[in-house]
Amino acid sequence: MTNRDEIKVFFDEYQKALTAYDAERAAAHWGTPGTIIADGFIGSAESTAEMAEGLATGYPFYRRLGLASVGYTLLETVDLTRQIVRVRVRWHFYDAQGALLTDSDYEYLLRRDGGGLHAYVAVAIDETEKLSQLAAAKGVEVPAR
Repeated sequence: MTNRDEIKVFFDEYQKALTAYDAERAAAHWGTPGTIIADGFIGSAESTAEMAEGLATGYPFYRRLGLASVGYTLLETVDLTRQIVRVRVRWHFYDAQGALLTDSDYEYLLRRDGGGLHAYVAVAIDETEKLSQLAAAKGVEVPAR
């Protein structure tokens, strides 16, 4: 069974990689294949390099929104098996002054394998809606997927 401290370490490190816009470091938190699902998008990466490339495609948009850092809150953890845990996370998006721009909920399926916990599935619950609202407020065009 996973414990909350192990999950917190995973997301602390993932948060640091996302804040640094370090796609390779963020992708290292993913197992392969890794899948990201949203209402208007589904994509799978067969390699860590492919996941890094996919993550990096969103960085120009996040920068135009003024995103300078991210934080998170663990909302729920459920051990599904001895190796797999479902985690609900609320991501907090901040500008350079530390003001909250918006937040977004995600559900992850994490699996413990030889290298520790890795994400295999992420479901964006409300990211598209919330980032679209932020983009409209800032006059930033939302890129087509």
